[in-house]
Amino acid sequence: MIEIQNVSLTLDDNPILHEVTLTLTEKRIAIVGSNGSGKSSFVRLLNGLRTPSEGRVLVDGYDTQTEGRKVRRRVGFVFQNPDNQIVFPIVEEDVAFGLKNLGVPVAEREQMVDEVLNRYGLLSKRKQPSHTLSGGQKQLLAIAGVLVMKPAYVVLDEPTTLLDLRNKLRVSQAIDGLDQTAIMVTHDLDLVENFDRVIVFDQGRIIADDVPNKALRRYVEAMLDA
Repeated sequence: MIEIQNVSLTLDDNPILHEVTLTLTEKRIAIVGSNGSGKSSFVRLLNGLRTPSEGRVLVDGYDTQTEGRKVRRRVGFVFQNPDNQIVFPIVEEDVAFGLKNLGVPVAEREQMVDEVLNRYGLLSKRKQPSHTLSGGQKQLLAIAGVLVMKPAYVVLDEPTTLLDLRNKLRVSQAIDGLDQTAIMVTHDLDLVENFDRVIVFDQGRIIADDVPNKALRRYVEAMLDA
């Protein structure tokens, strides 16, 4: 369970989020809103990439402000642009990086890397330079690098924005197949029609929090009224 308790966020004297209180328990949660609505700042609070100016964020009881290391072990984060996340030149090296830092033995590490690359159709690319992958393959590699660490939650910040339709569908299928709780920021409203919950942000506040058809209808109405 992730608890957001009366959280406000101010950056460079600009108020971004205002007194947000939520409890996140569902398996698939979408975060939507127009550009500048605060949604990306909100999800960065969930693993301690940002900390609240006021209030608290708790992940399974761990406070992001004081127990950031434990929180980041539980909450994996996939960025919009995989080039900002892929740091090693060879595919297998990038996936193994986090495991190596944890001291996972070599044989176990190689097995875990094999398993996650196979899951996302990248096993044949294991020795390939990361920069030669397609956009969709890079995004899958970024997801693989997060999932190999076995987090309890996966936060994805607009993971399909830079992709064509074929690769959007591949990444969408990968998200659908996650065992973990997935919390996704997106502008692709059709991708979240089968989610458990949609939370709509506008000007740093929540204006809808419901099942997809109701929340998305409220979102469209708000955009038409703007």
